[in-house]
Amino acid sequence: MRALGRSADLRLGVVPARFDLVHGDAFQVQDGFLHHRPDKECAVVSEKPANELAIVGDNIAAPNASWSFGVDVPETFVNHVRRSVPFYDAGHELVCEVSDFFVRDDSVCYEIGVSTGELLGKLAHHHTRKGAQWIGIDVEQGMITKAAKHLASLPNVEVHVGDATTWDFRKTDFVVSYYCLQFVPPKARQIAINAIYEQLNWGGGFLLFEKVRACDARFQDMMMQLYQEFKLRQEFTSSEIIAKARSLKGVLEPFSTQGNLDLLKRAGFVDVISIMKYVCFEGFLAIK
Repeated sequence: MRALGRSADLRLGVVPARFDLVHGDAFQVQDGFLHHRPDKECAVVSEKPANELAIVGDNIAAPNASWSFGVDVPETFVNHVRRSVPFYDAGHELVCEVSDFFVRDDSVCYEIGVSTGELLGKLAHHHTRKGAQWIGIDVEQGMITKAAKHLASLPNVEVHVGDATTWDFRKTDFVVSYYCLQFVPPKARQIAINAIYEQLNWGGGFLLFEKVRACDARFQDMMMQLYQEFKLRQEFTSSEIIAKARSLKGVLEPFSTQGNLDLLKRAGFVDVISIMKYVCFEGFLAIK
């Protein structure tokens, strides 16, 4: 589905009298309905009927339990994820610095869930003096199209539509998954990490960044409230926060810190350390 046209309406159904949704500058309430403003555009994440969509921020509309990174999301993804993930760019910098310990002139390196290519481009530029090959994979064609344009000037970078659970990895010195595997169904997540471990060279590094659940219900409640406060500081509205949470049901399935450590251990990793954590976001470094 394209971005809504210049004269389209987005009818989410009758708006209650106490309707207080702040839904971005692309929409307005009129006659009890949510209408798309004729002078604005909105990205959508689904082909579902408009009456099943709700605004989740950055003029993105998503349905309940059906969040997707496809359709029009690549157009606004970078701004949206920077507002949604604490220390998003600082994490990129850390990934680049950690990669210094693993990337060599003849290295083949991967990013799983390359999205628009922001991190992969930073890594390639960071190692511009080395002849390493950088490969990004993502299941969404729209993301790969955006990434290919972003990375077109880098001859040692390639991006492909692909699934980490079935991808034929080459022998590699360095792999990074930056908030990606949390969207892989739990039943398939171990398969992806097993494949990464199998193809890592001895001494190679795997950086895994994930949203994580807390170790018990009390801490989980605290972590989620702290994260909601973070999103409010990023100027998401309360309605957008709720709509995004609803859209992620059954799509984003975080494991706890220990759950992620167990995934890595079952794959064969022994040397693992947490290198970054903020509330419910954590980065792990695993070395084969």
